[in-house]
Amino acid sequence: MQEPLPATPAATVIVFRNGSIAGQPELLMVTRSKVLNFAGGMAVFPGGRVDDPDRDLARQLGLATDVDDAAARIAAIRETLEETGLALGLTRPVEAQEAAAARALLHEGQELATILARFGWELNAEALVPFARWLPNHAHARIFDTRFYLADLGTGAVDIAVDQTENTRLFWTSANAALERADKGEISIIFPTRRNLERLAQFGSFADARQHAQDVPVRIVTPWVEERNNQPTLCIPDDAGYPITAESLASAETVGKPKWNRQPSA
Repeated sequence: MQEPLPATPAATVIVFRNGSIAGQPELLMVTRSKVLNFAGGMAVFPGGRVDDPDRDLARQLGLATDVDDAAARIAAIRETLEETGLALGLTRPVEAQEAAAARALLHEGQELATILARFGWELNAEALVPFARWLPNHAHARIFDTRFYLADLGTGAVDIAVDQTENTRLFWTSANAALERADKGEISIIFPTRRNLERLAQFGSFADARQHAQDVPVRIVTPWVEERNNQPTLCIPDDAGYPITAESLASAETVGKPKWNRQPSA
């Protein structure tokens, strides 16, 4: 079997705001451009690759003993600002105009450390709550070791705008509504996004989701294929906090045509 390529560290933020329907918080999702090689045309949560400057800033600020986790939080903050215009994970509120100016600098190639200094911002990386970590082990052109975090906006009185580079649309939706739209074919979601939406649909508030995330230790989720009911089934561990842990491989939306490992990871 072909060995998987080295995984690229990545980070994703699941941004909450108070929804218009009681008991259904809204989540921010982005639709990726169809021209992208990875998850093109899919609805996902904001995020992207962890870069070397993210690690450098993590070490500089001494945010945590786990530099990889700290760098992922910084990448999540940076990518969310760049993709959506939201300034998350800071010690003070940021006005929309200020966030827009900082976002423009990111688009010009400025590093986050420079932007923090320019605007007098200080990071509050602890505002991002670890939720999940997914790492496929198939032989595929691109493999991401993705850490998922939760963040809360409260009232959601914010300005957002799509970056028009990697993404084509931003939208707020409850987890249940996103799943319903996917089932109707109105949006497309890949296997990890579906599993995370199902997990998030269990909670009526950010506080409930945060408590769950704190109660369930984050473990690496590596899907595998096994035969169930005489058909190949894509599976994940039963003890990682997910209410649904298996789906027919034929129905699972995946990136490209990966050759899945048929044994669960140790």
